[in-house]
Amino acid sequence: MQMTTKALAGAAMAALTLVSASGMAQAHTYHHYRHYCHAARRRDTAVGTVAGAVGGGLIGGAIAGHGVAGPLIGAGVGAYAGHQIAKNNHPC
Repeated sequence: MQMTTKALAGAAMAALTLVSASGMAQAHTYHHYRHYCHAARRRDTAVGTVAGAVGGGLIGGAIAGHGVAGPLIGAGVGAYAGHQIAKNNHPC
């Protein structure tokens, strides 16, 4: 009888260890996913900002014709729009 109790206690300890390790692995995986997701979001918003600035500058220059004000205003508006679009289209 005493041997059965020790065997059950050992099995219970082994089960708790596996459950605990599983929970730590899930937390570790979630942490890496969150880190990757936020890094990807920062990268995507940076790309959106630059692409918006370039596109806005080209469109502003085409609309305004001569001068510097058209491309500068277009680049500013395009950068803001590109940043917001990229930021809002990311899953995290």
